[in-house]
Amino acid sequence: MIIDSHCHLDYEPMSQSLSETIQRAKDDGINYILTISTKDKSFNKILKIINDFDNVYGSYGIHPHEAKSHQTLKSTDIIKRINENNKLIGIGETGLDFYYNHSAKAEQIKCFEEHIEAAQNTNKPIIVHTRSAEDETLEILKKRIKEKSFKILIHCFTGSRNFAFKLLDLGAYISASGVVTFKKSKDLAATFKDIPNNKILVETDAPYLSPEPLRGKSNEPSFIIHTVKFLSQLKKLSFSEFSMITSNNFFKLFGKLN
Repeated sequence: MIIDSHCHLDYEPMSQSLSETIQRAKDDGINYILTISTKDKSFNKILKIINDFDNVYGSYGIHPHEAKSHQTLKSTDIIKRINENNKLIGIGETGLDFYYNHSAKAEQIKCFEEHIEAAQNTNKPIIVHTRSAEDETLEILKKRIKEKSFKILIHCFTGSRNFAFKLLDLGAYISASGVVTFKKSKDLAATFKDIPNNKILVETDAPYLSPEPLRGKSNEPSFIIHTVKFLSQLKKLSFSEFSMITSNNFFKLFGKLN
């Protein structure tokens, strides 16, 4: 069993051939897929996808790039959206991206804080995007978790080793994408080698970040087998053993799926 813990099935080209995309994933042993919300206006697409496919679950959240267009968003709005369907199992993706700064830093921080409050009040995991914002992300998470605990998943982790282990100190789970398989990602691979097995999830972030040997192609959930193979070899575990470990970690974080 493998679970793709983060992809964007509402994005092209996957959205144009969803049935075929999801069937290819099933054929390769991907039992469940979590498709992620990034902005409010695409949320109805997420709802339709999770209603159409039994093995697909969803989230609600606003990507930091989109924070500027959601400045009035409140935690209560997020909770209302999450409650629309019991297959909405996560909050996000949200967080901070100071690499591109498509939204002002203050706008991103405010939006992130609203998502955290929603996570604190629903017990749903928060799915965190963080890029070029390690100190700020950590500061906000540490401050808010002291106020009231919440569950954290750092998606598509590409940060420093120090950042990873400080996140683990907060109880966070850390997700590996195809980036870990890239030839230039030796430091990242070394970090994942030392991250405890019981804290790792796997994802595609499709249609982005196809793993080796498919780098450069449009990604899809079935491609996750290459990331799982790479990490299982890194951890000196069998493919099936590592697959089951990451799937069990998903269930611990998000709960059992119907």
